Amino acid sequence: MFSGAFPKFVPHVEVWLLVVALAALGVYTSRVIEPKAVAAGEQPITRRQKTWFVLALLVFWLAADFPMHDIAEKRLYSVHMVQHSLLMIVFPPMILLATPTWLGRLLIGQGTFKRFVYFWCRPAPALIVNLFVSAFMHWAWVVNTSIEIGWLHYSVHLVAVFTSLMVWMCICGPIPELQATPPIKVVVIFFLSIIPTIPASFLTVSEGVIYQGYDHGPRLWGMNIINDQQLAGVMMKVVTGFYLWGIIAVIFFKWSLGGKGEKRPKYRGKLVSRDEAIPMGDASAGGATRSPADKVDNDGSEGSSRRDGDVAVENSDTSDQVNDETLSPT
Repeated sequence: MFSGAFPKFVPHVEVWLLVVALAALGVYTSRVIEPKAVAAGEQPITRRQKTWFVLALLVFWLAADFPMHDIAEKRLYSVHMVQHSLLMIVFPPMILLATPTWLGRLLIGQGTFKRFVYFWCRPAPALIVNLFVSAFMHWAWVVNTSIEIGWLHYSVHLVAVFTSLMVWMCICGPIPELQATPPIKVVVIFFLSIIPTIPASFLTVSEGVIYQGYDHGPRLWGMNIINDQQLAGVMMKVVTGFYLWGIIAVIFFKWSLGGKGEKRPKYRGKLVSRDEAIPMGDASAGGATRSPADKVDNDGSEGSSRRDGDVAVENSDTSDQVNDETLSPT
């Protein structure tokens, strides 16, 4: 049952070339572009960003290559949904978290594409586009036709990844001015969790075949088409929902605890020497101007103290005496 239904190995050379090209681009960025950016005053690529880049490549490779791609295209619609989830809600935030700000600005440029990004990557436009793309991708004609026509299948995946990058740009993108506030990020991800539940509700309650392209043999792991559709709906609604709500929880708690637990400076100002300090008696002299000759050395007084970085230079008794001497007639 397993060996007969499992698709035969097919080398997806185009996927391998794309993964190698992305890896080569990462190496080129680290070896050639980064030193120039750092010399110009930009921050170097961090170890965390490199880790995100490697994880993003692995997720993309897993979703686009054998066996997931072949099972999703020829056998099970539930695996097809797993593939779409990896490409739309896992890969985009990873690759954006791997991108430093200076590289993001370099890729966007200063022309038409920058204007496109700055308009369409805002929360409302990006969500609207993502909603229409998700509805289009779950249209029965698109699903049934794309599994038969290779270039259409890859085109749908390309549009899905691009529009998902648009949404995630305002959540974890490399451009600071494009990132939304934490409450808006929570709202955006909340809508991202709601959008898949619309087609998922039809899949879980349907008793008929919605996607005829998957209604054929041999059935992998003995799963019939109805169970496959229901499992796809459960994965879209439950698994994807838990993943997105986990991100919401992280953003919310970071935001709510952001102002707490931060180390406050021990001193409110810096310590200065006695010669640099402004005598406190100047403020009580009634506006009288004091010359350097009027300064009194008060090394032996007990009025000199330091509290939270504020230096008391003279005690009040000495200050009153100096003021009396300065203002008394000769």
